Amino acid sequence: MVNCLVKMDGIEKTFPGVMALKGCQFDLLPGEVHGLVGENGAGKSTLMKILAGIYKKDAGTILVKGDPVEINSTKQAQSLGISIIHQELNLMKHLTAAQNIFIGREQKKGMPFLVDDGEINRKAKELFELINLRLDPSIQVAVLTVAQQQMIEIAKALSLNMDVLIMDEPTSALSETEIEELFKVIKDFRNQGKGIVYISHRMNELHQICDRITVMRDGRYIATTPIKEITTEQIISQMVGREIYESHHPHGDTSKNEVILETKNLNRGRVVRNVSFDLHRGEILGFAGLLGAGRTETMRLIFGADPMESGEVFVNGKKVAIKKPKDAVRHGIGYLSEDRKRYGLALNMSVKVNTVMASLGKFLKPLGVIDEKTAKKVSMEYIQKLNTKTPSVDQLVKNLSGGNQQKVVVGKWLVRDSDILIFDEPTRGIDVGAKSEIYKLLNELADQGKAIIMISSELPEILRMSHRIVVMCEGRVTANLGAGESTQEKIMHYATQRNISAAPGEVSESERG
Repeated sequence: MVNCLVKMDGIEKTFPGVMALKGCQFDLLPGEVHGLVGENGAGKSTLMKILAGIYKKDAGTILVKGDPVEINSTKQAQSLGISIIHQELNLMKHLTAAQNIFIGREQKKGMPFLVDDGEINRKAKELFELINLRLDPSIQVAVLTVAQQQMIEIAKALSLNMDVLIMDEPTSALSETEIEELFKVIKDFRNQGKGIVYISHRMNELHQICDRITVMRDGRYIATTPIKEITTEQIISQMVGREIYESHHPHGDTSKNEVILETKNLNRGRVVRNVSFDLHRGEILGFAGLLGAGRTETMRLIFGADPMESGEVFVNGKKVAIKKPKDAVRHGIGYLSEDRKRYGLALNMSVKVNTVMASLGKFLKPLGVIDEKTAKKVSMEYIQKLNTKTPSVDQLVKNLSGGNQQKVVVGKWLVRDSDILIFDEPTRGIDVGAKSEIYKLLNELADQGKAIIMISSELPEILRMSHRIVVMCEGRVTANLGAGESTQEKIMHYATQRNISAAPGEVSESERG
């Protein structure tokens, strides 16, 4: 294709002990959104990192606008008009939002060493308005949520005015409303004749936004098809090499089960305001809401990760004082953070160490020596149970794909055997095959009597998995819905209702009407 923005052919890449790519191909046309899909470890991100200059290919050819190129750095890729938005956020936390966007391209003020912060704040604000992000450009990135950081990455990529934009799971931390805004930006980008590579595990998004789709499996190219000519089932079949049948979990009545966790009037500034709810044994309690609703902030209070201004927490009917995460762990609470790299993993340690670290006491011999044989056996058990793709239990976690890192965090809390498990975006960045495994696992845990809180920005996931659904808006609980009466429309209604408040176990007055 002479008119291709990008054409890759015969691309190969090997890492120590792993053949990541074998004879892969990919092309991108002007004015096209080209979906790139595959299970975790299929090689999607690796292929695009080669195009973006992060990795060097071992073999194959790359043409950009018809000319053969060797891309050896991100700076060189950008000079060719290619930019990438990473799945794993790559921001400097100590800098402001605006400084992150324009780092290395700062507007100077008079003297070459003086940065014009006013000018870069103004330009950042213009970008934020373009993607409908209400955020102070001068705010420090360290205090922002994962979703807000994701939007800053998108703004940064747009500021470069590239011809080729690679988006690796761009919506993984975004709400439905934010996704709509992102899609508007993508369509504007496409209408300008630019090309977008769109990596996503969300099948509904592919059919909404993509023109063509390329499927990869186990580091190899499988097929490229116009999106109108392929069904979701066919895409999944090509991705995993097998059919995946997902039926809805039968939502039994857990309301008569023992209450294992109860919160009363939790408060922390404006982010958590008088939040009360209860959680029953054997229940999956879904938490839904838009960006800034306070779902994650509420769970961080319960887990002792943030200080509580007021409120009470009861575990098994007894009031408990949780000041630090170790207090929560002692009371049988496990927390899988939405930001796994920052709070869930020791990236420079092995899969084995990460798997057993929350339960180290179980693996200690006399004199505090770790029982390596038992630790290895347990780690292998959860690698197999979660189908984690890793060469061995000794592989460093930082070398795993994002989805497989997520599985290691899940395994860590399963080894701990906590009675109360808080899963914050448990399937973020995980492919459809792995999602199916996580769903099955959560249902099995609930059937065993574990109590699960699941925060998810994917409404179909919340509806599919939850016995009850708590909806939050701007720090408050606005509805408490039974699974049988819940719909996406109802959840979105309450997710945008700032002044509605529903008590635990009740539906608000307007809902009854």
